[in-house]
Amino acid sequence: MGALNTLSAVEAARQIAAGKIKSEALVRDCLERIAARDGEVQAWEHIDEAAALAQARAADSNPGRGLLQGVPVGVKDLIDTIDMPTGYGSPVYAGHRPAWDAPCVALTRATGGIVLGKTVTTEFANMHPNKTRNPHNPAHTPGGSSSGSAAAVADFMVPLAFGTQTAGSIIRPASYCGVVGYKPSFGLISRVGVKALSDTLDTVGTLARSVPDAAYLAAAVSGRRQLIIEQPWSGKLRIGICRTYEWKHALPETVAALESAAGKLGAAGAQVSEIKLPPTYANLVQAQCDIMFFEEVQSLAHERLAHAELLSKNLRALLDTGLAITHERYDAAQMLARNCRRTLGDVFADCDVLLAPSAPGAAPAGLKMTGDPVFNRTWTLLRTPCVTLPVATAANGLPVGLQVIGAFGSDVETLAGAHWIHQALK
Repeated sequence: MGALNTLSAVEAARQIAAGKIKSEALVRDCLERIAARDGEVQAWEHIDEAAALAQARAADSNPGRGLLQGVPVGVKDLIDTIDMPTGYGSPVYAGHRPAWDAPCVALTRATGGIVLGKTVTTEFANMHPNKTRNPHNPAHTPGGSSSGSAAAVADFMVPLAFGTQTAGSIIRPASYCGVVGYKPSFGLISRVGVKALSDTLDTVGTLARSVPDAAYLAAAVSGRRQLIIEQPWSGKLRIGICRTYEWKHALPETVAALESAAGKLGAAGAQVSEIKLPPTYANLVQAQCDIMFFEEVQSLAHERLAHAELLSKNLRALLDTGLAITHERYDAAQMLARNCRRTLGDVFADCDVLLAPSAPGAAPAGLKMTGDPVFNRTWTLLRTPCVTLPVATAANGLPVGLQVIGAFGSDVETLAGAHWIHQALK
């Protein structure tokens, strides 16, 4: 078995462009890794080896198409693909064949990327688990809903993958699997062609093994080349340690990781301070739940009304919760979110980025749930860019992540700051 599958995406793209390696060889190594490991990890919903190799050979014979030339990418099975089935994690859509590529997939192809396959998602990107296991310990959850993408990247099956987040579906599985997850500012990557869950929350993002790689895929499909990390952070990075109003949910490994990081970052030259969020932010987790559940009832109206018998008990219970939320409660939650977004500039007045927990702790044991997104809901609702970094290891050997958060629209600075933090904590 070769080792090209362990290359970073940026390095693979550089070597392919320089003619040092072939895309076909890289894709073959990824496919060999999948063949060796996916029986245990179960990160993939659909792989077409012949099609992937054909794409790679085409990339090798037609160089210079774009940033992703010859680099394989995994696509979460919540995202439409014209040449592969898209099942949204539900038996309702078994064998479903979209008539088009979602824009993020079409732009991956247009910039030379190889769509390697479809990665497993939970049921309609909810918390009802699918088949994927944590690659570090298959008795533990990989998180969700971007479970397959996080596990595939972590296990060196593919260097890049798409995820989506409505509550914590990129940051949490990336943290549990020990990879980098990037949830951009709301709307930075088109969410057209992604099965909708919550119209005002759904966000498309990327998973990789480094911050530059996560930024690279986002740059390729958003057209924002300024996201590419080419220079180190200049000047003194101002980092706000933010325990959030959910700190009581932090497990010992997360508490230790945040405290250790604060000390190391200060020693590395950052300006580190404690940041306390405004009192109104204490209600944002509940507001996010109210908005998500209310909008999910609308987004999944057809499935709820026509195919209720094919939905999991977990999802039916969640839809019942959404049906009980009044319009008045929903409107109040949206108003709170708008008001807090207006004051977000004050939170970042004295810091460039925040550092906060990515999840309560390492991946929980068991495969019946995907973990708690309590540390993600606030930031998704505020629409801020977030980057989770693997920074520590729990006593049981599983990864522990922390997330870097920036002001809305500050994705360039947030990614650059996250990269500096990741390097400092390594």
